Amino acid sequence: MSQDLSILHLILHAGIIVQGVLLLLITLSLISWAIIFNKWRLYSQTRREAEAFSQTFWSGTDMDTVLTGISQQYPDSSLPNIFQAGYREFMRIRRDASQGHSAKITAGGGIDGVRRSLDAAFSREIEKLSRHLAFLATVGSTAPFIGLFGTVWGIVNAFQGIAMTQNTSLTAVAPGIAEALVATAFGLVAAIPAVVAYNKFTSDLKRMGANMEQFSSEFLNIISRHIKG
Repeated sequence: MSQDLSILHLILHAGIIVQGVLLLLITLSLISWAIIFNKWRLYSQTRREAEAFSQTFWSGTDMDTVLTGISQQYPDSSLPNIFQAGYREFMRIRRDASQGHSAKITAGGGIDGVRRSLDAAFSREIEKLSRHLAFLATVGSTAPFIGLFGTVWGIVNAFQGIAMTQNTSLTAVAPGIAEALVATAFGLVAAIPAVVAYNKFTSDLKRMGANMEQFSSEFLNIISRHIKG
């Protein structure tokens, strides 16, 4: 007799443990794809806004004008947020100077204050951009083993069925083995996109982080020329 060995039939007629493994892997895969699409959108937007902001900043536009336009053009973008944190600290130092608190505006103290603000903003932006990447790494490293567990469990059940029926023909063995191997396939389907996406996003994050660090250094050099020793 011919047997239905389609994927859907194998899933629907799998054991409860194997079905649980498949459900877990499907859930992990769906969450991974949601993170992948969200990160792709976020990173693309971050790169576009960083490029546009850099062009505006280095075009010679007054910094006060740049700061005013951030809330409208870049409401929550990484590079503008770093600039905003550093420049607001500089304005606080300048305001203290105008009020005669000269002890607070020495070159070293002023630069250190701006540098701390830039570093804190940089850390916040990197944390925001790297959020949920660890989940992709976890799925990529564990999903094959979860699928393998389902496979081992299914094969054990298949051999138990063979032992009970004393039937070792391919017709009797094939459904159980095929059911077990589906779990491995699902594990790979969940893991491969997660690993590829994690590596891609990690590389993108390093490049964006390097650009933000370079901007922070250049901005700090500009501010240092405006703080009196």
